Amino acid sequence: MDKPILVRITTIPISFIGLLRGQLKFMGEFFQVHAVSSKDKELERVANEELATVHGVDMKREPAPINDLKSLFAMRGVLKRIQPHIVHTHTPKAGLIGMAASYFLRTPIRLHTVAGIPWMESTGAKRKVLKFVEKLTYSLATHVYSNSHEMRAFILDNKLAKPEKVSVIANGSSNGIDVSRFDRLPEVMKASAELSEKYKLEGYRVIVFVGRLVKDKGIEELLESYLKLVEHHKIKLLLVGSYEFDRDPLSDWAMDLIQNDSNILTSGFVNDVRPYMAVSEFLAFPSYREGFPNVPMQAGAMGLPSIVSNINGCNEIIEHEKNGLIIPAKSADALHDSMQLLLQNDELLRDMASNSRPMIEDRYDQKVIWNGLLAEYRKHLKNAGIPTV
Repeated sequence: MDKPILVRITTIPISFIGLLRGQLKFMGEFFQVHAVSSKDKELERVANEELATVHGVDMKREPAPINDLKSLFAMRGVLKRIQPHIVHTHTPKAGLIGMAASYFLRTPIRLHTVAGIPWMESTGAKRKVLKFVEKLTYSLATHVYSNSHEMRAFILDNKLAKPEKVSVIANGSSNGIDVSRFDRLPEVMKASAELSEKYKLEGYRVIVFVGRLVKDKGIEELLESYLKLVEHHKIKLLLVGSYEFDRDPLSDWAMDLIQNDSNILTSGFVNDVRPYMAVSEFLAFPSYREGFPNVPMQAGAMGLPSIVSNINGCNEIIEHEKNGLIIPAKSADALHDSMQLLLQNDELLRDMASNSRPMIEDRYDQKVIWNGLLAEYRKHLKNAGIPTV
């Protein structure tokens, strides 16, 4: 018996090998797996690492009606050739294009995962348009998965979908964490020692941020806090991630500070964040909005406490004063106070560090998420009268 055909769609291919790493390969044991995303050299990596058949359909992340229409027709053509049983989309633009194309083709199972809602931080006409698009995407899907319980509540409170149409897999997260990989393994600690030597970290307290270096991630509040802390503490701030000058650039003062302060270190985008976490004492993650962020889970698995904003996802991964600290979003003062607390209170830092990995292992092990999603796929196939393997 042939395996059912599963199509996974993201706006950019790095999502498959970053946010969803390993998931397509796992599903390949049970499905014929196809991955559709924008044409990019990373698509070849998806084919090689995830063992999926890949297809390129260009999609723009920002609203672009003419390009979006072209993407819709291209997506429809790809799906018509594949004839999938399940189409499962991630990210807003891929969700809209993928759900619309599969709806027109009457694909029996159309699933969309919500990992973040862009209009939460928007205002005016833009907010109305983005909210309409989000609701339209959900209406075209046969089922919607929120990757956190708080996000599900937000969806229902805003009447974007009916309760029976939206669910959360396990404790949340789109992919969970590979706890066997995110650990202080010998090769990780060797790389960490090399980083310490490269950046001359000996004798310094190291605070790490991992993510895009944009305003939306709270980078400017982090820099404001750093400026106060560095007057009293021997610290280095390690910023792991890339800028997005065309989408959400930092202010001139922030760029000047990063470029001219020798104790602020930037790595650019890296494929492996583990050594950067291993060399640090705690994670500062003052983001304005998230779906269900991987970074605090990764840090926790590496034994790092996290300071996070009181926002969706973050406040489910972190329990205040147990495996980290929760602060109001967009508050440089609260961030400074929490960072100072961890720099001054070694016992609290130690206790939270010892709690961090066990809590992630217990709640967000990747295998739990993957098997939960597989069970969902099989349930939908059974309800549609489609045989499974």
